[in-house]
Amino acid sequence: MPDRSRVELYLLRNEHLTLHLSTYGARVVALESRDRDGAMANIALGYTTLPPYVTQKNFYFGAIVGRVANRIARGRFTLDGHEYQLPINNGENTLHGGPGGFDTRNWEPHTIENGVRFSYFSEDGEEGFPGELHASVSYVLEGNTVWIETRATTDAPTIVSLANHTYFNLAGEGTPSVLDHQLQIEADAFTPLNATQIPTGEIRDVAGSAFDFREPRRIGEQIDAQDEQISHGAGYDHNFVVRGDAGSLRPVATVYEPTSGRELEVASTEPGVQFYSGNFLDGSVIGQSGRPYGQRCGMCLETQGFPDAINHPNFPSVVLRPGEVYASVTTWTLSVR
Repeated sequence: MPDRSRVELYLLRNEHLTLHLSTYGARVVALESRDRDGAMANIALGYTTLPPYVTQKNFYFGAIVGRVANRIARGRFTLDGHEYQLPINNGENTLHGGPGGFDTRNWEPHTIENGVRFSYFSEDGEEGFPGELHASVSYVLEGNTVWIETRATTDAPTIVSLANHTYFNLAGEGTPSVLDHQLQIEADAFTPLNATQIPTGEIRDVAGSAFDFREPRRIGEQIDAQDEQISHGAGYDHNFVVRGDAGSLRPVATVYEPTSGRELEVASTEPGVQFYSGNFLDGSVIGQSGRPYGQRCGMCLETQGFPDAINHPNFPSVVLRPGEVYASVTTWTLSVR
């Protein structure tokens, strides 16, 4: 790192999957899985070396984002009568914890059975957030499933919502587009955005809209539809309200890529999932394949609390208090058809 601190890489491997991890951002650097012919390929976007993660335009490849994932309107919130102002790094809003968010921090590694646990101590006032926060994320390989468990505790009331920001392309990293991937999301509603990509507070039924992924459909089918919400996100960049009880591990989404036969099933305890179709990838960075990452060459399914939840009383709370434990589990299961 520029401050001479050491960044380490970890490799988890079994007969089904190979997972490359980095202490910088507690991130997924690569995820290799088999296609229907048994050939292994990396399906997660990322760089081959450390410097681009540190110095280039931040696309959050594979990182744990926080202290609060997604956007907070104007970087402002009030908690227990105290108003807080966070750094602004996305238009007029705060995105993924600010410019010095958890994706920019070098986490402490600890090996565990079949995996690695990364830990990070966030000081009171870091990026404007109140309270000291002890956070950890564990990655474990179990058969053809990646288990991701995040936890956090605090010494003062604060807000927390951690998410993994891996971009997937099931046809293989560096393939030009994910528009032919078939996606199903276990959600009957989503949270519409205003023109600055902040939720309006409405929870809207997906029926009859470009956001209806209750049955599998091509990502590209309506990605350029004449729809105000599509315009606000420049495609899909929206939070979906996952069916079932938050806190219980339940299905979130399934993605199938017909050329390779790979299928990804996502499950989570989180109340929402941000489906992002890689709209702001712009060809300015070169990935591990040696090819540029153009628009919509990767997609994210970020299991999370709702965006800007602290400013919407009708959204599930992201407040964490002393004595409580923030705990979240997400799984990625890879198979082939």
